Amino acid sequence: MTEKTHLYVLWTNDNPLTAEKMVFMYTINSLLQGWWENVTLIVWGAPTKLVSESADIQKLVKKALDAGVRISACKACADQLGVTATLENLNIDVKYWGKPLTELLKADETLLTI
Repeated sequence: MTEKTHLYVLWTNDNPLTAEKMVFMYTINSLLQGWWENVTLIVWGAPTKLVSESADIQKLVKKALDAGVRISACKACADQLGVTATLENLNIDVKYWGKPLTELLKADETLLTI
């Protein structure tokens, strides 16, 4: 059995403390400390709005991107909340995640849900 090297984090909680003290702390350190070779943060639901409105969270997004975390957001959520352009301006990949998430789950990829 091959060890998995890619961590996917599904972030659905819009609590700023959870974002700072878990989501970004773990994703960034996962790469800086070599715990995972690749980390993808999937922003889904309420956090899309949090990211678009909070300067503090936007700084963490930049820090994560600079560390090599791939960040992508659910396009349906971003469109419905009117924040797609803001997320794209933060260099977040905005795309429909329903099918890709289903594929990750069916492939038994490493997925952490917050």
